[in-house]
Amino acid sequence: MKRNVYISAAASVVLIVGGPVAAAAAATADTARTAPAAVARADVDAQGAAEAALKKYPGVVESLDKDGSVWHVDVISKDGKGHAELEVASNGKVTQVGKDTNDDPGEYKALLAAKVTAQQAMKAAVAAHPGTAWAVEWDDDDGATYWHVEVKESNGKTWNAHVDPTTAKVTASGSDSNDNDNDNDND
Repeated sequence: MKRNVYISAAASVVLIVGGPVAAAAAATADTARTAPAAVARADVDAQGAAEAALKKYPGVVESLDKDGSVWHVDVISKDGKGHAELEVASNGKVTQVGKDTNDDPGEYKALLAAKVTAQQAMKAAVAAHPGTAWAVEWDDDDGATYWHVEVKESNGKTWNAHVDPTTAKVTASGSDSNDNDNDNDND
């Protein structure tokens, strides 16, 4: 009889102590499952915007720039016949603004043949000059082809670079800007 009382008392202690512990463990597990949804996503950077745009419309990034909290990305289809204008929000959501499927593939021949992508050009420019890639654009003016990359420095100044589409060699473009906020242009 004494033994049954001891067993019953021990079981009661386990239930009294274990109940709140089990409830806390369950609450922690439930919080862990819902925590990511409650945490706000960080702004998408230029690389993330390019990746998101290419998931929506596969091809080659022709240009990318940030206006406020939205990235504007132009993508050329891999066959050069299509062109899409996309917007990537700060949370990574992609919206297709425009699309053309009647482009002349010859117009994009050099871009499609480039060994260095827009994403690689941005990485090369940031490696050469610390900051944040803010814009990239394929440029084939005057017969020369290169990536024009804008790198925003921590002090707000913009450093402009030309990146060779074959070697990824970075050179300063000579058109640096002292503007502190170029992303709100009303062109």
